[in-house]
Amino acid sequence: MSFSSWGERAQLSESYGEHTVDVAAADWTEALTYARDELGYEFFDWLTGVDDPPEGFSVVAHVYNPAERARLLLRTWVPRAEPRLASAVGVYRGANWHERETYEMFGVTFDDHPYLVPLLLPDGFEGHPLRKDFILAARVAKAWPGAKEPGESAPSRRKTLPPGVPADWGTGG
Repeated sequence: MSFSSWGERAQLSESYGEHTVDVAAADWTEALTYARDELGYEFFDWLTGVDDPPEGFSVVAHVYNPAERARLLLRTWVPRAEPRLASAVGVYRGANWHERETYEMFGVTFDDHPYLVPLLLPDGFEGHPLRKDFILAARVAKAWPGAKEPGESAPSRRKTLPPGVPADWGTGG
């Protein structure tokens, strides 16, 4: 596995024997193409988003080289204010549904995707449920049991709202 010819355009790291390559969003499809054509990572495994508040999102793709039995994680970053990235479908056709899911769940738009429409959620659903700032209605409808606070020996029985739920939710105000 070698992205060494990319110089500063690619940051390589290794963790638990697995390789990760971080690239700028502008280099995303070029890095995927290089991994496929030059390094033999011809099998596309998965792609998803990772919410990294408050700045933005990481988009991560996992590819596999069957000849070398090697895995590679390619990662880039997009800002929360305008989460846009070039589509990887032209490089790996299997990225199609993964990008649609990431679009729906995180709100990352994949430019030039052939059919970027919601995949899993019901029609008319508002919001992006895998963003950390998304408020889960079930947490508002059911009382939050509380959690052990620092210094407490037993869980608190105070009625507290879960993280991310506005203070006036559930109070009629």
